[in-house]
Amino acid sequence: MKIGFIGLGNMAGTICQGLIKSDFIDGSEVYGYDINSQQLMMFEQDFGIHVCSSEQDVVKNCDYLVMGVKPNVVSVISKIKSVIDQQVIVSIVAGYGNDKYEELLPGTHHLTIMPNTPAKVLEGTTLFEKDNTLTAEELNYVQTMFESIGEVYLIENYQMVAGGALSGCGPAFVYMFIEALADGAVLNGLPRDLAYKLASQTVLGSAKMVKETQLHPGILKDQVCSPGGITIQG
Repeated sequence: MKIGFIGLGNMAGTICQGLIKSDFIDGSEVYGYDINSQQLMMFEQDFGIHVCSSEQDVVKNCDYLVMGVKPNVVSVISKIKSVIDQQVIVSIVAGYGNDKYEELLPGTHHLTIMPNTPAKVLEGTTLFEKDNTLTAEELNYVQTMFESIGEVYLIENYQMVAGGALSGCGPAFVYMFIEALADGAVLNGLPRDLAYKLASQTVLGSAKMVKETQLHPGILKDQVCSPGGITIQG
């Protein structure tokens, strides 16, 4: 299977890098187009993808198409509509779910997803809309694709807004928390590079505790707080 990317910005580019890094696909089987020629050149040089001259060129060369453009330029669909045949469309365009794609590209095989940037280090979270027009075989392939860069959750379409805000936007808030933890440590004399390492590993380990023990976060918090101790003081 060949995978094409229309748009290779931060999120779509992260997915592309993750898929190649995870060995799900070789760069030679990936096609991409972006209005930023320097971005395209970087992906060609660093990951060996095929650079296309237009959106239509991507569609003609791929089996699975990742729509990675911004919502304000989703009108690019009008450029590719005439050349779409049996390609599977996987869209990461915010606000464009199953119903809108049924209007824009009726009769096509399409799925709307919400990924997040930790996919770059193969720890992504990707939400799939339950209502989509993929066959069982196509959905299985796309699920395997995104499981190579993290975890996949098939959820009800109406849950995409809340789920997307949590997992899609959430990393930005986690980064702010890590920065705040590190700032507190630096204020008290810790070197900046060490502070970031300690803060990030602490967040990583704590998240794994919640996930693997399945205990309520409040219980895990209480286990750290000794009576009269420094944690409850904080």
